[in-house]
Amino acid sequence: MAANEKILKPLKSTMAYLEKSMRALNKKDENLFDSNLWHAAAELEYALFLFSIMFQNESSLLKWKPNPELKKTEAGPMLTEAKNLLNKAEKCMVNEKLLDAYKSADIARHYLLKVHEDLVKKKREALKKKQ
Repeated sequence: MAANEKILKPLKSTMAYLEKSMRALNKKDENLFDSNLWHAAAELEYALFLFSIMFQNESSLLKWKPNPELKKTEAGPMLTEAKNLLNKAEKCMVNEKLLDAYKSADIARHYLLKVHEDLVKKKREALKKKQ
């Protein structure tokens, strides 16, 4: 299996879990949302690991930042932005623009982690209220 195919497989899996997570969010199923979001992030981490192996000697990598305005928005728009970035990464992989694909996937990771962080924070606050 070529390197591109090895990276495309977890990227596609990330997209599938992300779409399931977005559907669960719309249905307000927090447990399913959390589970699918976690799986999406895990698959994306694996893809990023594979990218990092390919670009071991690049010193200017990982200095990419997500749009700072989206950090203050709801989960839905952030997941949509992550999905758009992952679509872009997939297209870049197909066109063999690996560095651009890596950049898009890494920025998408920031969005997924922010959504997960917000979810954990909400759960922690709800737990504190019950005590």
